[in-house]
Amino acid sequence: MPASSFVDYYECMQLSPNADQETIERVYRLLAKRYHPDNPHTGDHDKFSRLTTAFRVLSNPEQRAAYDAGYEESRAAQWKLFIQADPAGGIDSDQLIRHSILSLLYTARRNNASKAGVGILHLEDLLSCPQHLMEFHIWYMKSKGWIVRTDTGELAITAEGVDEFTSGERHFVKDRLLPPGRQGREEAES
Repeated sequence: MPASSFVDYYECMQLSPNADQETIERVYRLLAKRYHPDNPHTGDHDKFSRLTTAFRVLSNPEQRAAYDAGYEESRAAQWKLFIQADPAGGIDSDQLIRHSILSLLYTARRNNASKAGVGILHLEDLLSCPQHLMEFHIWYMKSKGWIVRTDTGELAITAEGVDEFTSGERHFVKDRLLPPGRQGREEAES
């Protein structure tokens, strides 16, 4: 699965890679209602099509197993391309490294809030960025209170870090939020 054609079906369905079949089906029903082209308020043909493709793969045990086999490798390759986007260095490169670290830690926290730590070696591997180049950024983000070192020595994002990461529109996909006042009704419908 080449990184350039990789589609993250788990991200498309807003799921953890550990999601069970029941969760996949429940989330699909909820998102399908939102993005179905017949929905006059939030319908989106492209998103609905991607969602349906993701559901077909993740809900079929054989297809999901084949997808999962290349999932981690493709995600790692995607992050390496992302972090190498600005080889010139400088402030833009620094911001890219900090954003990348926060992004990975945010995803880890969102996928498992109680065990949200990511080891420095794993960050090194995913970002293709040596530890000595991340030390300054880790120091900076720890000083700002955006990340902490867990009891196991891993790094985890804090509530302040989540606020920082999601504060810019470029970081947060707002169309994935339920419209105000709709949360209770959609949860009750599913």
